[in-house]
Amino acid sequence: MSVSSSVRRLTALAGVAAAVVGAVALPASAADHHRQYRPVVYISDVQYDSPGRDDRSNRSLKAEWVEITNDSRRAVNLDGWTLSDEDGHTYTFDHYRLSGRATVRVHTGIGRDSRRDVYQDRRAYVWDNRSDTATLRNDRDRFVDEVAWGYDRDHRGDDRHHRGDDWRRGGDHRDGHRH
Repeated sequence: MSVSSSVRRLTALAGVAAAVVGAVALPASAADHHRQYRPVVYISDVQYDSPGRDDRSNRSLKAEWVEITNDSRRAVNLDGWTLSDEDGHTYTFDHYRLSGRATVRVHTGIGRDSRRDVYQDRRAYVWDNRSDTATLRNDRDRFVDEVAWGYDRDHRGDDRHHRGDDWRRGGDHRDGHRH
């Protein structure tokens, strides 16, 4: 075997190796490029239209809720954090610590707070069935997250928009009236 044929073979092998590495690395870098930022604490779900009749009973009010999730391993102190709607109805967390990898459900109605459920103790609905925005702010009043529904921003009929990006979930507008 001559030196030039060995060099050609090594060059060919290096080219194949580079192509394989490039093919494997490309999807990873493409995935990283399209990965969207998600805060550690965020609004993970909203039940803005309580199931059944909207009769303003405490049972119906407790069935209207917003879930807040902590994706980190460490607990987050939510004392002083706020959850509000477009009309200015605001719930302020008081002495609440959200454990790591946990979710708390913030109910509109009256109830007894626990680790998984807290209550706004309201006697009227907060979240508008047709369209509204749930906004979460930290104890320094800095924006953390929001979820909006009922807005046809892109004319595709999707009804929930999360943090203004392309993340959406279908919702249900049974009665379509404003609470």
